[in-house]
Amino acid sequence: MGLIQRAVEAAGIATISISLSKEISQKVLPPRAVYPGFPLGHPIAFPGETFRQKQILRLLLKYLKKIDSPGTIAELDLTESNDHSVTCDIIAFD
Repeated sequence: MGLIQRAVEAAGIATISISLSKEISQKVLPPRAVYPGFPLGHPIAFPGETFRQKQILRLLLKYLKKIDSPGTIAELDLTESNDHSVTCDIIAFD
């Protein structure tokens, strides 16, 4: 995924990925990645956890704008986005 991200970024489009393995992402070095810490098969939480899934999507948008150093892998702190009004310039979740 990191190779595809680099090609898309070269075209001027910002990307971010969800890493299921921090160790693999550290070797591939995608332009921007977040590591939520969930087990394999559950990149944005477990089925039915809609609040947690929306929370992770909000954080992805936040880190898409915030990470400016290539190869950065942000470890998600799922306590930092409890606010339902977190928005982005292009998308708002309610």
